[in-house]
Amino acid sequence: MTGEFIQPSDVAELTGLSLAALAQLRYRGKGPRFYKPTPHKVLYKRVEVIAWLEASAQTRTEAFA
Repeated sequence: MTGEFIQPSDVAELTGLSLAALAQLRYRGKGPRFYKPTPHKVLYKRVEVIAWLEASAQTRTEAFA
């Protein structure tokens, strides 16, 4: 399904990040786009998480200024 919504636990498994790290990324506005249909529910779209991961691809380890 193209617009499949997944839970933060699924994102953690997919990315190798902890749930706490995902929460910090949401707080800082640095992670993949997320959805909050209710105040206590957080969802992600699988395709957007994968796109976010792919956008982070690097060809060298040198830090960018």
